[in-house]
Amino acid sequence: MTPPPSKREAEDTDTNGESENKKKQKTDDEVTPADTAAETETQKESTDKDENGTTEDDTAGGELLFFGMTNWDMCGRKEPPKGSKKSAGGPNLFEPHRLKSLEGVKMRSCHSSSCAVHCAAVDSTGQVYTWGRNENGQLGNGKKDRVELPEAVDALEGEDVVAVAMGRRHTLFLTAKGEVYSCGDNKMGQLGIGNTSDVTTPTRIDYKGPPIKRIACGGEFSVIVDIKGNLYTFGCPEYGQLGHNTDGKYFVTSNKMAFHTENSPRVVTVFVEKAKTGQVTPITDVTVAEVACGVNHTIMLDTNKRVFAWGFGGYGRLGNESPKDVLVPQLLNFFAGPKRGASKVFCGSTFSLAVNEFGVLYFWGQTKSSGEANMYPKIVTDLQGWEIKKMACTYKCIVTAADDSVVAWGPSPTFGEMCFGEDVKSSTKPKECKPMEDFEVLDLACGINCTMFVVKNTTKEQRELVDECSVYEGPN
Repeated sequence: MTPPPSKREAEDTDTNGESENKKKQKTDDEVTPADTAAETETQKESTDKDENGTTEDDTAGGELLFFGMTNWDMCGRKEPPKGSKKSAGGPNLFEPHRLKSLEGVKMRSCHSSSCAVHCAAVDSTGQVYTWGRNENGQLGNGKKDRVELPEAVDALEGEDVVAVAMGRRHTLFLTAKGEVYSCGDNKMGQLGIGNTSDVTTPTRIDYKGPPIKRIACGGEFSVIVDIKGNLYTFGCPEYGQLGHNTDGKYFVTSNKMAFHTENSPRVVTVFVEKAKTGQVTPITDVTVAEVACGVNHTIMLDTNKRVFAWGFGGYGRLGNESPKDVLVPQLLNFFAGPKRGASKVFCGSTFSLAVNEFGVLYFWGQTKSSGEANMYPKIVTDLQGWEIKKMACTYKCIVTAADDSVVAWGPSPTFGEMCFGEDVKSSTKPKECKPMEDFEVLDLACGINCTMFVVKNTTKEQRELVDECSVYEGPN
């Protein structure tokens, strides 16, 4: 790919591979809860005039478009679960589709994760909608049946939801008040409600600290950040992914192992720098700005533009040139030092990305289970000169809104989530997504095998473009 002009004009336990868990390789006082707006940033772009001359701010939202697999029972699986038959489910959507139940609804944001087989979207009023797989009640609707099309989460009606984070089978919801609710699978304490019982409706987490401003989920663990920049984790401690200097393992019997789970949010207190000589030095001036989770690892950005990584080290996803697990947040020296800082961080299942302070995109880890892994950050050369606005990761693919285009790359097999259309299934190098070339993207999210966009539909031309998209009404 060639760089754009200076301003172009008009990324389940078994996910196309093996189980990750079984594979080892203003001031603080001036901030109010209303300021805690979301993991995905509130849109603050310029306004447009419609054909009547009126204006509408981008924060009012847009239309949700969906690509990828809609057979939720088979999403992320090669075979159906034992004892069940392969579900016919819905088709793979290779072109942008509107979702029937959200037609005409102004959407503000969309949410999923590289290990999630369920999705969420939030409308302009803060009402949240969920759909997808639901065997543990992760959709928050009080049931455990899958949901084919978005449905409002009635238990959160009246709450202004500003962010949603999703793990393999659990969900966190963040409100404008800085409160966090959770639902779904809780066997490892990942809901943070003080016990290990599943809940099928959103329940307040067991937390009484400052308002929360960031949330993120790994496969079976969760991360929250308060308005003062303190980091808390809870759930499964395997691989050290909670950052508490332990993997939590203990023997129940001589041949049976279990984990000491964190059932309530616990603050992370230790951050370190490790020199090439092996010397470890504590870092005490850490204020968390952003956080992102893979299935079993976490990447964090602080207010000094430093990047920290910890958890499962396989495939080089921690970027420290070692496949070893890291049990506490460890400084990634690559981004440390003057004019070497980062501005954004992202995670896929087995890989990580960061944008440095000059807008250059770096990648480390691996998008497939074969071949050579990147053990330290390397420039994504095909996107040099592009402005990365939004980015999300499926299990193995990366999708980004860069300049005025949508660009994606990743290995096969894929099911439409790369947004290339039906003729191009995958690409090992960044490639523009032609079906999305005329849309203005306001938000972007990816699940295991699906991709969602919130696109602007303020002007007459934008609405006509959206109206041309087919409507998905669920499986026949």
